Amino acid sequence: MTKAPFWTSAKLVILFSFFVTAVGNVTMYEKLFAWQAESGSDIFYVSTLIPFQALLLIWIISFLTFHNAYRYVLSLLLLITALSSYFSDAYGVVIDRGMLINAMETNTAEARDLMSWQLLIYVVGIFILPTIWLFRVEVREQTLIKRIGSHFITGITSLVIAVLVVLSMSSFYASFFREQKAIRAYSSPMATLYAGYQILRKDVFTPASKELKAIGLDAKISKEDVDRELVIMVVGETARADHFSLNGYARNTNPLLEKQAVVSFTDVDSCGTSTAHSVPCMFSIKKRQEFSTSEAKHEENVLDVLKRAGVNVIWRDNNSSSKGVANRVETQDFRSSELNPICDPECRDVGMLSGLDKYIANHPTGDILILLHQMGSHGPTYYQRYPKEFAIFGKGCETNQLDQCSTDHITSSYDSTILYTDYFLNETIEFLKQYDQTFETSMLYVSDHGESLGENGLYLHAMPYAIAPRSQTNVPVILWMGAQHADYDLQRVLRAKDNNFSHDNVFHTLLGLFEIESEVYDPRLDLVNLGIKKH
Repeated sequence: MTKAPFWTSAKLVILFSFFVTAVGNVTMYEKLFAWQAESGSDIFYVSTLIPFQALLLIWIISFLTFHNAYRYVLSLLLLITALSSYFSDAYGVVIDRGMLINAMETNTAEARDLMSWQLLIYVVGIFILPTIWLFRVEVREQTLIKRIGSHFITGITSLVIAVLVVLSMSSFYASFFREQKAIRAYSSPMATLYAGYQILRKDVFTPASKELKAIGLDAKISKEDVDRELVIMVVGETARADHFSLNGYARNTNPLLEKQAVVSFTDVDSCGTSTAHSVPCMFSIKKRQEFSTSEAKHEENVLDVLKRAGVNVIWRDNNSSSKGVANRVETQDFRSSELNPICDPECRDVGMLSGLDKYIANHPTGDILILLHQMGSHGPTYYQRYPKEFAIFGKGCETNQLDQCSTDHITSSYDSTILYTDYFLNETIEFLKQYDQTFETSMLYVSDHGESLGENGLYLHAMPYAIAPRSQTNVPVILWMGAQHADYDLQRVLRAKDNNFSHDNVFHTLLGLFEIESEVYDPRLDLVNLGIKKH
């Protein structure tokens, strides 16, 4: 008799679960045993978390692979493990719902910045070679009913064992799951699978109204406002407040802005830790705790309110996109030399000022809001974000493999991006000054989120907000008001610059700049209103 093959689909699930648990969770293990050493937790209890994860994976994957396409499912999960473990190991990032949304909205240029030989090694070692074996290994043929039965038994057995492990060490497991969310967030591919489930539940299968919810229907410009407004809002990218010398940073990263009459707010909380979340949130009427990216797609934002009130609005983008914010206003893409005259070869943020004179001349009536979405300090290739003459802070990091550079070299490159932002914002202010006699001019700069530069092994951004370091959530906000704002008192605002603010202030500050009267406007959240002289 021919001996039946050893492998069955259920046995492959068991092998798969232990394989990815072993090779796909290096960062989690590093953090787990660092915590064990620091806390003095029992090493045996801590070690049981490793097979515990494998048992949970067996339970989950058993019910995803009871069909004939099980090899394809396992192959996909190997790819997910390879990618998620690479980004966790190389940059310390957590793959959650926000990160997945960010990844899905990443453009080609941003994806290219993340390519490396190290990534190729992960893909080959964790995905390609195991997948080749998976499709070549001889597996016992089973009827669908028999396969379902074996997978059911395998899954339930693993779950029962996992439960028994937890019950036998209940005090340890209860404490760990309650207090160590930051460690659990690195579990691969569990965290990615859960993030995918959240996207399906919240963004794909959640019924949402097709109608756009209107807000601020009563919005109108105050009758007392007889002067035209010209406002430029710069939406920053990946800038952290503590690297602006305006806020006390040791390096002089703002030599030009410090000569301008600006207010730099030092304690501003971002709405999120990724562009995909923070950008739509800062323009939303919803506060951070209430905001949802899925709901925001079906609700107007402050640009819609301003447009309805008669303001001419244009969004110029040198980043990935407006994330839906500018869907109903005029937009221009400055990521190529077709519109951007300053590309070397990366198109520079300052190029977004080109042609604005013509836009202003073509709108002889009404207020004007110009939004400029920066490439800013987008990582990991910080060294590409600025012309060479801005590299004045010593040796930088000239690779996307940040873990191969010292923290000092990474910081030098990052600080050069802030120096270039200083130049860009100064050029924006100088541009506005030309219109001081015909407009009430102003500039508002707000970054979307911050960045980790290697502190505690973390790089980039997009950590879950609840466990994100302050470097990712404390963002710079800078306000400049032109000469024609007679009622504006700079000193009053300077006295409030160290108060706590957030992205929640942006919606109302923009309405305040254009003196919009509406039930949706809250003057208490208007940063400009801090400096208006009370009569």
